[in-house]
Amino acid sequence: MSLSPIDFPSLSRTDVWFPDGNVILVAGGAAFKVHKGQLERHSEIFQGLFCVPQPKDQPLFDGCPWVELHDAPSDVLYMLRALYDGLYFDKAAADDFPIVAGVLRLSTKYMIEHLRTRCLLRLTTDWPSTLTGWDDREKAATETDGRYSPRDTYPHPLLIISLALELGLHELLPAAYFDLSRYGPRRIVAGTPVPQPLLICPPTIPSPDLTTKDETRSNPSLGDISQELLVPSHDELSVILRGREIGQRHIAMFIETELVSRPISQRCFNKHNEAGRVCRESTYYIMLNILRAIGGISHGRDADPLYTLVQVVEMLSRTDFTDGVRQCGLKLCFQCKTDITESVERTRKDVWEQIPTWFEMSAWKGSEKVEDAAEDSEGRIY
Repeated sequence: MSLSPIDFPSLSRTDVWFPDGNVILVAGGAAFKVHKGQLERHSEIFQGLFCVPQPKDQPLFDGCPWVELHDAPSDVLYMLRALYDGLYFDKAAADDFPIVAGVLRLSTKYMIEHLRTRCLLRLTTDWPSTLTGWDDREKAATETDGRYSPRDTYPHPLLIISLALELGLHELLPAAYFDLSRYGPRRIVAGTPVPQPLLICPPTIPSPDLTTKDETRSNPSLGDISQELLVPSHDELSVILRGREIGQRHIAMFIETELVSRPISQRCFNKHNEAGRVCRESTYYIMLNILRAIGGISHGRDADPLYTLVQVVEMLSRTDFTDGVRQCGLKLCFQCKTDITESVERTRKDVWEQIPTWFEMSAWKGSEKVEDAAEDSEGRIY
């Protein structure tokens, strides 16, 4: 439904309002005064939109023709800011998600390729399809003191899953599902609040409808603003928990075959000394510590097979164990350490290759283990 002149005074003039602009974009209750040339330069869609003849009696807004867009005002604001000011990310940050999502939606819709490419690069870096990329991602979410804080660095995986399904970005789904599966079941079911749209207020009197939650609590007369909660559907929950269970079975199998039942290396330096007892005892000690860590939960991770395997390798070089008298490292010989390290590397690569199939999706793009794409209950192909 188009606007009439009586609607103009009620519009909010945003901070994207150039005095020398020659066209006004209207989205929801927000108005943006911009330049046709800037939009046409980057978007064929806007070129075509501005070529559509307008009624001769169309009223002008602030002396300019106007076009109504059926998009979220916050998304339009993010897109225009990116067009005029550029789109830069110093490092991964969860707070950037509304910007990335908004710009990606509209750069896809209006075919603004350079902004779409920039957003996709951010998302595929944070939700990668390679094990090396995943390890880099996890390192970026770990503070110098060892504290793991993924939600400061990356948005909640349910937000990524929702965006990926909305825009057909299926390559993001395996990493997002895997990340979500590392939560405890109660946290998985709890979901996450949907980020609030950017508040776009008039420069004069704020509208009560755009008041923040804090302001509402301090002034009950303004009413209550409830935040939408994004939770997994029953089918999604089933797939997530299934993947979580499969990951834990992989770790249980690794512990049994590579630690509990592991023979000493054929080149073990200690094999002639009580049949390598010191190396066998050290391997058993690693197994006990892995069980104690409970899949990484003691380090801020829950049911994380990839991180559990990293812990195995880290123990090989630690020197903070104790023999009851002093702190020391494990007494494994160099060859046994090498064998364990190689075993861990093989297992991690195998786990990564299988992650998409854990969640009923097709294999990673470019993977040698390509399988048929799985179809969900609504008929979508992941």
